[in-house]
Amino acid sequence: MPPLIRTDMMIPYVFKFKLLTILAMIGLTAATGCNQTGGEANTTASSGGFFSGGQKALPQPNTDSLFVLNYINKTPKFKDQKEWMFKFYGDRDYSLAWFRDNELVPESEKFLSVLNNASKEGLDPKRYKLVDIDQMLKKLKELPPQDSSRLALQQQIDIALTASYFNYASDFYRGKVDPRAQNKVKWDVKENKIKLHKALQTILKERDSTYPYYEFEALHAGYIKLRDALNKYRELQAKGGWAKVEMGKNKLLEKGDTAKAVVSVRKRLNPEETFDANNKKLWLYDENLQKQVKEFQRLHGLKEDGIVGGNTLAMMNVPIEDRITQIMINMERWRWIPKRMVPKSLDQKYIWVNIPEYKLHIYEDPDNDPEAEREYKEVMSMRVIVGKTMNSTPIFSDKLEYVVLAPFWNVPNSITEKEIKPHMLNNPGWLATQDMEIVTKEKNPKQISPYSIDWAGVTEENFPYRVRQKPGRENSLGMIKFLFPNEYAVYLHDTPADALFSQTERDFSHGCVRVEKPVELAKYLLQDMPEWDENRIRQTMTGGDETWVTLPKRVQVYLVYFTSWVDDDGNLNFREDLYGHDKKLEQEFFG
Repeated sequence: MPPLIRTDMMIPYVFKFKLLTILAMIGLTAATGCNQTGGEANTTASSGGFFSGGQKALPQPNTDSLFVLNYINKTPKFKDQKEWMFKFYGDRDYSLAWFRDNELVPESEKFLSVLNNASKEGLDPKRYKLVDIDQMLKKLKELPPQDSSRLALQQQIDIALTASYFNYASDFYRGKVDPRAQNKVKWDVKENKIKLHKALQTILKERDSTYPYYEFEALHAGYIKLRDALNKYRELQAKGGWAKVEMGKNKLLEKGDTAKAVVSVRKRLNPEETFDANNKKLWLYDENLQKQVKEFQRLHGLKEDGIVGGNTLAMMNVPIEDRITQIMINMERWRWIPKRMVPKSLDQKYIWVNIPEYKLHIYEDPDNDPEAEREYKEVMSMRVIVGKTMNSTPIFSDKLEYVVLAPFWNVPNSITEKEIKPHMLNNPGWLATQDMEIVTKEKNPKQISPYSIDWAGVTEENFPYRVRQKPGRENSLGMIKFLFPNEYAVYLHDTPADALFSQTERDFSHGCVRVEKPVELAKYLLQDMPEWDENRIRQTMTGGDETWVTLPKRVQVYLVYFTSWVDDDGNLNFREDLYGHDKKLEQEFFG
């Protein structure tokens, strides 16, 4: 017969804490046997708690790993938190977390309130109320102080609170949807690795932290602003939301027009006000209404012409329920952002490219303090051009290392096959007309004659050379690029097609990000290298020789996808779901 395997052998700390439990019970027996006369050995709970009135109380119990394991196995949804549970209780030698001297700590009441109000965070409270903690607490209050069943009940309450915390905190701090586990959700930004057991220690005031865990608060201002907007929109929804704009026979409405439909526009832009549709003074599309329409267009990424119709009308008629959903899934994206935006080893600044906004922002901590939690301030912004739907710009984070002046454009093999190959089949001399050449893929590349290549057989996978465009004003990268080496071969760069920045929707690239103000960006990145002033930057850009400048410190870069956010002026913005990522995330979040 094979030897019996004890399950407690596989669980950390179990022997130690079984011994502690046995010793506690021995102490309990001694206490109840020797305290008949009510002498100094009596254990009395503090007044004002569960055991007021000077009654004798049992010693504060501990728990052990087997009790934890058995309890969470009874609730299948708690099993996902098993690892966090053992980390947390292991670190504290399996002492109870939510009790002090048999009294519940104040943080327990606050946490239960947080669960009850999870909907304010765009989360469903029912998802986190897997056990009836309130009923357990009621039962505990009803038990006499010396009832031995209190020992097991306190353990159950403590573990239920802790498991419920991890169940909630996992969603609140790290996201309900794991973007790395869902192939549909495109997100390769650095992972948010918040340690939930350490966060709980902070909440219970057992350790210090520069992050606001102890307040059950979110980590990023962008999330908090969206949360406030969510609750305002829900209040508006409860009052009926906004009315659909009815245009009647009007295809367009603009300043100077007079029509009953103008009142419908007023109602949409001022949903909490009352308008008399029969008051013909309100039928005039006046200057004030035009300003409101332009502001609406600005906040929705539309052409600011003050004309209602087309895309503006479509945006106005998006139901409030859809906007609430949009806010919630963008709050979810904030949960995926690392708690520390910039590593301590770097200067506390970062580049933030929001793809649906078609914009680049640079944020800095004015004190450049890597130790303290901070609020970054925007110091620069500019328009960008991003990838077409078929060549979407990827969502990821990395660190910018090089500024390259007068760059070659090394054409990806995919573009060589799809776009260059057809030209070469018709005219083998076409490359020369584009100031392009073919070279070997080595440190000191050698030129290859385009006439020596069988273009009919060229594919992305088998092309052994590199097609590149020489530096110059017509170079597709413009005259400067900003490199953060990554698996996507995506970077920031200049462009000769400056006119495209005037477009409202700017998805024209093959995936890289074209920047509106490349020289200003270069000056910012090279500001700690005084030898690279604006004059030298411009001279080198136009000099014709590719020049690489290595930054003294790398700079954190985020390429992200937010279709809803609150700007620095407190205005809620919405954008179109350019690549359809919102729809996929919505399915996972609410599925």
